[in-house]
Amino acid sequence: MKIAIRYYTKSKKGNTEKLAAQISKVTGERAVPVSTDLKEKVDRLFLVNAMYASNIDKEVKDFLKRNQDKIGEVVNFSTSCSGKSTWSMVKKVCDELDIPLSEKEFHCAASWIFINKGLPSDEDYKNARQFAMSMKK
Repeated sequence: MKIAIRYYTKSKKGNTEKLAAQISKVTGERAVPVSTDLKEKVDRLFLVNAMYASNIDKEVKDFLKRNQDKIGEVVNFSTSCSGKSTWSMVKKVCDELDIPLSEKEFHCAASWIFINKGLPSDEDYKNARQFAMSMKK
């Protein structure tokens, strides 16, 4: 199975990038920003993103649009300080582009300013690695 990992973050803390790095550890695939288009078709795209102003960022939407013909299925990984997953927002974009989105996802809380200090935790990263391994098959 061909897997790619793309992430988007604009946070100075880099929670989303750190989560993508954890996924990379267990898949052996390099995690790169959504500014890097897919070079070839992949069976699964591990899309690591975060909630910004109650939505996913336009760069995530644009990446999916530019690469829609190269994505077999999206698996959503997300972080947010609100505790809300980005799955439904990613679903809306994927539906518009006719890209399948896995019903399974990984989500964890993340710190922002003084909220959720210390998150994601080592346990969150462990859970993300386990989830990525289960979706690698």
